[in-house]
Amino acid sequence: MICPFSLFANFDFNANCLRAYQNIFELKLTTAKALIANEKKINPNNAIIPLLENYIDYFHLLTTESKTDFDKLKENKSKRLDQIESDDKTSPYYLYAQAEINLQWALIRGRYGEYFTAAREIKKANGLLQDNVKKFPGFHLNAKGLGVINAFLGNLPDGMLKSTLATFGIRGNLQTGMNMLDNLAENLPKSTYEPFYEEVIFYYVFVLNDIAHSRDAYQKTMKYTARISDRSLLKAYLQASVCAKTGHNAEAIQILLNRPSGNYYESFPYLDLLLGTAMLNKLDQSAAIYFNKFLLHNKGVNYIKDANLHLAWSALLKGDTGAYSAFTAKVKSGGYTYQEKDKQALNEANSPMPDVSLLKARLLFDGGYYSKGLEVLSARNEGDYTPGRNRAEYYYRLGRINDELGKDEVALSNYQLAISSGKQLKYYFAANSALQMGKIYEKQKNYIKARASFNTAIQMKNHEYESSIETQAKAGLGRIR
Repeated sequence: MICPFSLFANFDFNANCLRAYQNIFELKLTTAKALIANEKKINPNNAIIPLLENYIDYFHLLTTESKTDFDKLKENKSKRLDQIESDDKTSPYYLYAQAEINLQWALIRGRYGEYFTAAREIKKANGLLQDNVKKFPGFHLNAKGLGVINAFLGNLPDGMLKSTLATFGIRGNLQTGMNMLDNLAENLPKSTYEPFYEEVIFYYVFVLNDIAHSRDAYQKTMKYTARISDRSLLKAYLQASVCAKTGHNAEAIQILLNRPSGNYYESFPYLDLLLGTAMLNKLDQSAAIYFNKFLLHNKGVNYIKDANLHLAWSALLKGDTGAYSAFTAKVKSGGYTYQEKDKQALNEANSPMPDVSLLKARLLFDGGYYSKGLEVLSARNEGDYTPGRNRAEYYYRLGRINDELGKDEVALSNYQLAISSGKQLKYYFAANSALQMGKIYEKQKNYIKARASFNTAIQMKNHEYESSIETQAKAGLGRIR
């Protein structure tokens, strides 16, 4: 096994650099910068320095969402690569560090629509890591970047990035990527690579939660983050994100309310948006405090539309239709649509005002309050909803809730009614119903019906979340081949 630390003079991951690295992954970026500045004085030729500096830029941009800072900081990339390329080619860090810098910028560029450059950087990172595997097969960290690339490319929605990567001949496999990351998560703590554990878990949770939409996302995230220090703000973010997405809403709220704080930590306004969303999911009117806090402190361009839509919903739950209209006007006029959530917020702001009972059921479902959501809908019947959007959503919400409550046959019946009511509409209710039917049939090992349902989801076009639903349906077909 290759020693991952001070084997090579010019790639010296010494104690000082390790402390900087660990502070980066606790989101104490100011402390990390001070440690790196000290390293520059003591060891100015240490080629690990540009890699650590790139981590700082990456997490600064991830937490601030600042397009202005992105446009300024991306100029650092070529200078750092030049520093590394002129260094010790016999080190396992030589190709690895170049790959990491390319991959980090690719992941950030994707947030701002720079897909062609991101595709080139992914291609470059992939090639560098493949070469490093051949040169240094015992260097376990190669599997981290290759795992992310495989998972990311293996479940990428149709679009500019996917088509560009296909042109470059780069493809991935989701399961291969997940297996690589899972293997690292299990084995790094038992090896000399243990200090890199937190970074592996950061990427693995991203893959489980946002790429694979894995049913194991909650269980694995909580298992693997348990050994990370409670001083880590990144740990709070990872845990709260997965709790919020998997119906563990009360747990998400507790994690966010008790998250580490202080001047040492990077500002992370998104966590207030996440907390506001979790509060609204239990129909708590104090949610507005956190949405407003996010809008006040946010210096980035993303999630502004999403925050204003949630404020509109909060107003509607109070019966204030005037405030609802004012906030939806802000959704239309403010913010950008780089992120899927902001695109969807704009779609919803341009749609008719939602029915309050359906909105309550939706929020309660998102929070994992399935029985309460069913109570809301059980007080109504299909005749209370006009044919079209509202009736399709009524059946869809019933289907989703009964699905989570384990009532498969009732859910399948509801989903089928949602498809019949909504297949001609621009809303996602019919297509996602077909996708969820496919997952139920897959679980039941009824692969003929699962295949038919996944294909139905793929065949529906021109609706919300089309690329995401189609990608998940294709992944479903891949699983039951």
